[in-house]
Amino acid sequence: MITGQSVPGARGDTTLDAWEAAYLRFETPDQEVRKFRRRLTKLGARGWAREARILELFCGRGNGLRALASLGFKRVCGVDLSAALLGRIRDNGSLVLADCRDLPFTNASHDFVIIHGGLHHLPRLPRDFDQTISEVRRVLRDGGRLVAVEPWRTPFLSIVHRLTENAFVRRISPRFDALATMIELEGETYETWLDLAGTIRRGFESAFRVEVCRAEWGKLLFVGEKK
Repeated sequence: MITGQSVPGARGDTTLDAWEAAYLRFETPDQEVRKFRRRLTKLGARGWAREARILELFCGRGNGLRALASLGFKRVCGVDLSAALLGRIRDNGSLVLADCRDLPFTNASHDFVIIHGGLHHLPRLPRDFDQTISEVRRVLRDGGRLVAVEPWRTPFLSIVHRLTENAFVRRISPRFDALATMIELEGETYETWLDLAGTIRRGFESAFRVEVCRAEWGKLLFVGEKK
């Protein structure tokens, strides 16, 4: 069931639809679920209590929620700014239509907050990042954890970017063409995120006691405990 107030999206509906169409060319829902399962397992999810209260921000099409359900977690809530995306999710816990910068949850109400690549979509960086991290800390109990995976400028990502800029590669690879389209639609927000790496990393590390913070294969993997 979806609860919450209707709120405007960070991107217009047309842009969101185009981005979603490109994403479906890049990766199928089942492929994304398997990716999220591997990622969560790698970051320690098999050791989490199955009764943990988990909040997934930027839950989008709901494949992160499916991954959590497949790992045995029952007390899961997904949050997104898009009513259209939430409306496509079926039977994967409670859903809330809300802005991550102003979460409609009480203080210390969750054990985990999970973000699979949503922070880099925030339109006003680093202000929106700081506001979101403040809200995450507020809704986490003492000792609760933030688990976040976001794009990161690594040598691998630089190679990928060069390939997406190559017209021949885009013609012969639907996957690279889809990725290039997503990057183009994300525009300045994506580039701003990558350019603010030092600021973002310091923001994570100042707000949480770091358990995992490493960059690999074009991603930053972060797990931090609320101080």
